[in-house]
Amino acid sequence: MRRPGKSIRIGVESEQVDRAGSEIVDCGVIPDSKTIHEWPVLLVLAATQFVHILDFMMIMPLGPEFIRLYGISAQQFGFLVTVYTFSAALCSFMVAFVIDHFDRKYALICFCVGFILATLLCAASWSYTMLLCSRAVAGMFGGLMSAAIFSIIADLIPESRRGTATGTVMSSFSLAAVVGMPMGLLLANWLSWRIPFVTLALLTVLIIVAAYRYLPVIKAHGQHSYHSASVGTFSLTGQLKSVFMNRNHIVAFSLISVVMFSSYLVIPFIGLYMISNVGMYEHELPYLYFIGGLCTFFTANLFGRFTDRYGQRLMFGILAAMSMIPILWVTHITEASLVLMLAATTLFMVLVTGRVIPLMALITVSVRPHLRGSFMTFHMSIQQLSAGLGSLIAGSIMQITAQGQIMHYDSVGLFAAVITLFSIVLIKQLKTTAELDAQ
Repeated sequence: MRRPGKSIRIGVESEQVDRAGSEIVDCGVIPDSKTIHEWPVLLVLAATQFVHILDFMMIMPLGPEFIRLYGISAQQFGFLVTVYTFSAALCSFMVAFVIDHFDRKYALICFCVGFILATLLCAASWSYTMLLCSRAVAGMFGGLMSAAIFSIIADLIPESRRGTATGTVMSSFSLAAVVGMPMGLLLANWLSWRIPFVTLALLTVLIIVAAYRYLPVIKAHGQHSYHSASVGTFSLTGQLKSVFMNRNHIVAFSLISVVMFSSYLVIPFIGLYMISNVGMYEHELPYLYFIGGLCTFFTANLFGRFTDRYGQRLMFGILAAMSMIPILWVTHITEASLVLMLAATTLFMVLVTGRVIPLMALITVSVRPHLRGSFMTFHMSIQQLSAGLGSLIAGSIMQITAQGQIMHYDSVGLFAAVITLFSIVLIKQLKTTAELDAQ
């Protein structure tokens, strides 16, 4: 007998499907006849998300190293962050229209192979131009990996457990901050900045082996895609219109754009500013990410429960308003003790990431279920584009003096605070589907 919540018996025979009940219908996919054990699948997906997130985050605290090594400006460093997010957004958007034609298991493995090559290119970069190009390739495969991960979750995990599954995979972000970033920075300080990227490539090799072993073959969505394609060429146009011609969807896209833009005006340059202007030593950077990530790990669950109890709009308004304090603190702080620096950056991580929790809870119930897959794919692309644009504009505003200090980071902080204030006003315009039905 199957243990509830642990595995799903999936068969190709109609009587097997009937015995499986509504879970199979909800999964929307019928792979080869076998038992799917959910936890090994989720652990593989979480590990994949971990290496992708860590690869993206790792570039930020290495800013001082790249500025010294390649003699680049703050704007050029911003390009290293921006090119990753732009590449991820563009490729996710384009592949979203064809990815359903391929088996998700082997698509994810192919993306991981490309990711390995991209991280090795990063490690082997001998010039700023090569590093920039390799980051674009890494962003391309990292974005595709992330899109494939959440598609697999939607295909395999019933809706009754999909929230828990998504939370399990998303916890890789905190793990990357608490464990991955400090370890990566220690390797960079002890050996070379290239070593963390080589390590990520080796970890991804292990993930490919695990994915081949534990992920089931997922084919049924491809059959559905071909059937949909036979309906007519206008189905795609109609889908795009349904997503982008809806006022509520535009408000949701605008909200995530504003929030991510304001966040990434500040985030990519925190480590660089703390070292250049505030007095933090490079070997102290792991403390910044470890303590901030650890606190975020615990407060995220707390903010989630508060959101369920008090409502998404109220919690977003409170957290967004409170986040303006550390935004201004981090961008205006001058020479300070390590304790004060860590207090500012930890509060920043807790509140700036925490405000996304009620926002995403509200956005997911603002779209009809039959459009949610397409909506969330476009949502991810817009999120990445907004993050890249934020780091790009911040880099163009700031300058590095002859003494190596960052100028105009305080202006960037003021800009981010004003945009955050606008998001609090905009949240009132976003409606849930229940509220729309009641009108």
